[in-house]
Amino acid sequence: MSNIFPKSANALPLQIVIFLLVLGGVAAAGITYYATPAYLRVGYQPVQPVPFDHSLHAGQLGMDCRYCHAAVEKSGTSSLPAAQTCMNCHSIVKPASPLLAVVRESYKTGEPVPWVKIHQTPDYVYFNHSVHVNRGVSCVECHGKVNEMTTVYHAQPHSMSWCLDCHRNPAQRIRNPEDVFNLDSLTLAEQGKLEQAKGYVHDWKLNPPQSCSGCHR
Repeated sequence: MSNIFPKSANALPLQIVIFLLVLGGVAAAGITYYATPAYLRVGYQPVQPVPFDHSLHAGQLGMDCRYCHAAVEKSGTSSLPAAQTCMNCHSIVKPASPLLAVVRESYKTGEPVPWVKIHQTPDYVYFNHSVHVNRGVSCVECHGKVNEMTTVYHAQPHSMSWCLDCHRNPAQRIRNPEDVFNLDSLTLAEQGKLEQAKGYVHDWKLNPPQSCSGCHR
């Protein structure tokens, strides 16, 4: 009686095992990368179309974050400045600088400056800027010391566990309201005023969500 399967089929079980191992390795690598802070781009520092120096503007010149990111106190998102905002100063300061050619073109045509997004919240995550900054959470808590960065980079992981660390103990991260946009200020806890911070948590009725539905809506 002839064999039903060819001799080559003898290697099939081994091939299946190898395939499953490779598939499992690829899946594990994908999950490790895309579901951990490595994917959230800590250290990511793209080249921007305009070399805007935050250490000069927000640091040396002391410009308030809200001058460029005007909606941050009122909106869930932090707006990017239109060319008009830039030209308010640069129509006088270095108006012919070749570094500002993209801004001048944007101002003339109405086409937005093609800024490269650095901090990008995943589609499955809800985050509201105004809720945070109006309750004593400074820009530096999430974005790092932007006023010391020549080119802004992704300073914090923004992972779920990183967010929850703050939500579980907000008193450690909040500032006096008047210090929120002072990027050199310290948290109340860092100033040795933890009890005052806890008082703010109580008075403001701060109860950051820790359940899934708080951030995944």
